[in-house]
Amino acid sequence: MTSKKLSFPLQHARTQRFTLGAPRAFTVSPDGTRVIFLRSASGSDRTNRLLVLDTGTGEERVAADPAALLGGSAEALSPQERARRERVREGSAGIVGYAVDDAAELAAFALSGRAYVAELRAGTARALPVPGPVIDPRPSPDGRHVAYVSRGALRVVGAEGDGDRAVAEPEDTHVSYGVAEFLAAEEMSRYRGFWWSPDSDRLLVARVDDSAVQRWWIADPAHPGNRPAEVGYPAAGTANAEVRLFVTDLEGARTEVVWDRSRFPYLARVHWSSNGAPLLLVQARDQRSQLYLAVDTESGATRTVHVDEDEIWLDLFAGVPAWAPDGRLVRIADEGGARVLSVGDRPLTGGQLHVQAVLDIGESDILVQATAGEDAADPETGQSHVYRVNELGVERVSEGVGVHSAVRAGGVTVLVSASPDHPGTAVGVLRDGVRISSVANLAQEPVLTAKVRLTEGGARRIPCAVLLPTGYKESDGPLPVLMDPYGGPHGRRVVAAHNPHLTSQWFADHGFAVIVADGRGAPGRSPGWEKAVRDDLTLTLDDQVEALHALAGRFPLDLSKVAMRGWSYGGYLSALAVLRRPDVFHAAVVGAPVTDWRLYDTHYTERYLGDPAEQPEVYARNSVVTDEGLSEPAGTVRPMMIVHGMADDNVVVAHALRLSSALLSAGRPHEVLPLSGVTHMTPQEQVAENLLLLQVDFLRRSLGLSRP
Repeated sequence: MTSKKLSFPLQHARTQRFTLGAPRAFTVSPDGTRVIFLRSASGSDRTNRLLVLDTGTGEERVAADPAALLGGSAEALSPQERARRERVREGSAGIVGYAVDDAAELAAFALSGRAYVAELRAGTARALPVPGPVIDPRPSPDGRHVAYVSRGALRVVGAEGDGDRAVAEPEDTHVSYGVAEFLAAEEMSRYRGFWWSPDSDRLLVARVDDSAVQRWWIADPAHPGNRPAEVGYPAAGTANAEVRLFVTDLEGARTEVVWDRSRFPYLARVHWSSNGAPLLLVQARDQRSQLYLAVDTESGATRTVHVDEDEIWLDLFAGVPAWAPDGRLVRIADEGGARVLSVGDRPLTGGQLHVQAVLDIGESDILVQATAGEDAADPETGQSHVYRVNELGVERVSEGVGVHSAVRAGGVTVLVSASPDHPGTAVGVLRDGVRISSVANLAQEPVLTAKVRLTEGGARRIPCAVLLPTGYKESDGPLPVLMDPYGGPHGRRVVAAHNPHLTSQWFADHGFAVIVADGRGAPGRSPGWEKAVRDDLTLTLDDQVEALHALAGRFPLDLSKVAMRGWSYGGYLSALAVLRRPDVFHAAVVGAPVTDWRLYDTHYTERYLGDPAEQPEVYARNSVVTDEGLSEPAGTVRPMMIVHGMADDNVVVAHALRLSSALLSAGRPHEVLPLSGVTHMTPQEQVAENLLLLQVDFLRRSLGLSRP
């Protein structure tokens, strides 16, 4: 009896986009002897374990295994933990995050609502006898205590399980301590709400009060007996949660950190290291000015270290701000038309690099991730590399075409690399630049191979990826076209890696020429490129059209049959495509779209479109449910399939329903596919599998193509 070959949609769903079995979340011990990481046991196993690699021998061992710790019991997640995982787009199970002490001897993690610690040298793990459900346990730098959040309170317990107590307790149901508010986690990439002092005797603790935030209710229409879930959602132009910060000792005595919260309400970054006082980055609501503040931990007073201002907006970056060992401020800034690394008042990079993140700050250099800048001789389409930077110059650490990142400590660098020619990622362990070991990747081998061509299109040199059917020959003639973008801010899709293009290749193998284009607004090129979309997100559609027409002269594209598919911002762009440019686009799959920007959150939306009360015409022009949004040549109707998860608390289903209602009022036929119980992530295996199949069927049917 022969086994049936696994289909790509099923494999893609079952492996959670080929992320299961891939190592992640690396930490290098300060002595360079160990690498700590997470990985599941196979490419179809959702349960992550905590592992340790001995850099001397190359041997791996399990430090904590959820199967053993839970004794075979099923994992149970609290609503708060589910919401936290939705913010970080976490779909796996088991140990999904951990924190270590300064020596990387003790790790703490949450599992099934309980707090655990693991002795990383001994390889033993145990639960702490503390009240749950537990969120975000973190050891103190000296390894003697563990702080964690439970039911809105920040608590501290001894690493041996002794002396558990609350150090900050909520005053009412709208207040929580030690957690990141919705905006911080969803838009600022700040997922924490408390920070240990280097001396392990105090903590900085965020207090969040969301009483002023408007209430929305997310119902489950498939189960009318269930009560709707109440969520606080800060839509554009409405009130945000109030965020305050306190210095708290281990007995609960606290001092408030003071800054002008009325002018700078966003607590974007917190950094506390032995190199200086606690460092805050706070932003104005319009995100055109921000302060770097040093905190006096005795009085709570702050002093301004640096001020950034930009007439368009200011971005946030991973790894900064921070103190250099000599006490100077390390930041990433937009200066002279370039995104540069600055230490103190001196930029250490220029237009050759577009700096994306600071990976490590050492005694003699800084490790960064960067793309080629506007002044680079080679655009290196889709690539990201790791560089060592100091006052003597810049040196590339990573090699080969691809997307590279790194973690470093104790003279050891863990280099994570993806290339367009090989599936998955390769993880090398380097000491002083010499490879000494590697971390195994257990992810499944995809049943298809992505043959991606990275190029540029149009006068603006728009980064593009093109995929043709496997085995395509020139004699096969022109192909119907599927534009497959994200296409908006903070979402780079044209990358020099294999796995991100697998779904596009699957669509290509169903008879399409697939084009992925990163137009203006997309990251990775220059500040001006990203900020060109201020007040006018429709420019992102213009760039899709330009890329399409430019590539038509070089690839076999049938411009009489062009469709677009997208999710989230890509869904918005797909709706925009068939409504604004039906002369170019003939069908669209509109997935989880933002259709009315007044319904999306403050930090994201106001960055690009301003305050809706001050610029209502900007919101109307960028919407697809207003008269402006629905305007198209009389009699021109393009097929549209709208897909949305009913449980989505990020882009709520009201976006899709308002679009459907507007289309119905305008007499325009369309299809709506509601996904019951599905969030913005669509992690469910059957849903993810069948969603791909339904999309390709709709696209072929809408473009008048026969079944393959």
